[in-house]
Amino acid sequence: MDNRQAIGSWLSGPRAAMEDAGADFGYRGEQLGLPEEGPNSIARPGRRIGALAVDWGLCLLIAYGLIADSYNKAAQVWAPLILFVLMVLTLGTVGLTPGKRLFGLRVVALNTGRVNPWRALLRTVLLFLALPPLIWDRDGRGLHDRMAGTVEVRI
Repeated sequence: MDNRQAIGSWLSGPRAAMEDAGADFGYRGEQLGLPEEGPNSIARPGRRIGALAVDWGLCLLIAYGLIADSYNKAAQVWAPLILFVLMVLTLGTVGLTPGKRLFGLRVVALNTGRVNPWRALLRTVLLFLALPPLIWDRDGRGLHDRMAGTVEVRI
């Protein structure tokens, strides 16, 4: 391996370097028995972030329009509480939030297919801690999904 290949592998990350060496990691969700593309495949990060942004905007609108008298109070106090309640109630009952529905996503439990309220509560608490969603496995699931036994898939 010459210097350019060594530097290139370092810049592209360990996965790319291992794939260049001949390792086969498969596609995201293969270990979970999910398809590579289409319905029930692993949701991509862009869609997940977009759905969260829509949910946050909706909760901010509700907080500012119905509860708080200032934007700062709405954004700092009420919108996070409304988002927390929205996520626990909607994920625990129908498996999706309005933002997830708009982006064509849903959350399912790996063993049963349905997310019960306790799993939804655990997943939401971990999501609000902010560190678990930043730690991903090779299937693209955040630590909050792994600990709750859930996966976010496309509809």
